[in-house]
Parts: sequence; C-alpha cells; structure tokens
Amino acid sequence: MLGKDLANFGYRALGREEDLWWGVEAIVPVPLHPKRKKQRGFNQAQIIAKELAKLKGIELVERSLVKVKNVPPQTSLKAEERKKNVRGAFQVVKNEWIKGRVVLLVDDVYTTGSTISECSAALRKAGAKEVRAITLAQA
Repeated sequence: MLGKDLANFGYRALGREEDLWWGVEAIVPVPLHPKRKKQRGFNQAQIIAKELAKLKGIELVERSLVKVKNVPPQTSLKAEERKKNVRGAFQVVKNEWIKGRVVLLVDDVYTTGSTISECSAALRKAGAKEVRAITLAQA
C-alpha cells in the first residue's frame, strides 16, 4: 500500500531531524470521521503514522483524537472555507493518553493548515505538553 511507501519516504527524509523527533512520546494520526473511513476503507494518515511509529520506536496513539463532525472533505472547499469547515470537528476522548506528552501529529496532505491547526488545538486542550506536526505532501 502507498501509505507504507510514503512513511518510509518520510522516515528517510526526516528520520534524522533531531529537532523534530527529540522528546516525542506519542505519534497521533489525523483521524477520519467513522462514516468517511468506512466509505474509503482506510485512513492514509493512520497508515503513515503507524509505520513511522514502528520505524522510530515511538508509541502510536490511534484512538484518542477523534473526528466528531462529519464535514465535507477539505479538498472540495476553497481556502477560506476550510478553516470554518473543520472548526470544532476534532476532540480528544482519552486525555490520559495525551496529557503531559510531546505529541507528533501526522497527516498525509497539507493545504492551508486548517486541519493541523484544529487537531493541535484539541490536543493542547487535552493537556499535550507540545504538539509537532508532519505531513508528507503539500497541495
């Protein structure tokens, strides 16, 4: 699957970036809404995060950050609509997996930063000590 190839590419490109990885205690993928994941059959960010966690030996935390609003895909929206679209769409349901930890948030594509921003805000609200983020493509 392409997700593992992308994760390996990301690892080769960023694996030695000490400032990125230093102190990271958990890797968290950007989640899809359950209905969207069922339609698609997979979450590319989750596949990438899982492989990076394995390659770096860092805990993967998959079920703490959730998408609680089933909003239209960001790709269908103009830049100014994207921020409104994801506002309040993400929530942390298991704070104990996040609280006090340095978290690396993983998404597949970066366009405007709205998704990363909303997810980071939810993680910080849940008590994350620090949130760093990586994406493997830019639209």
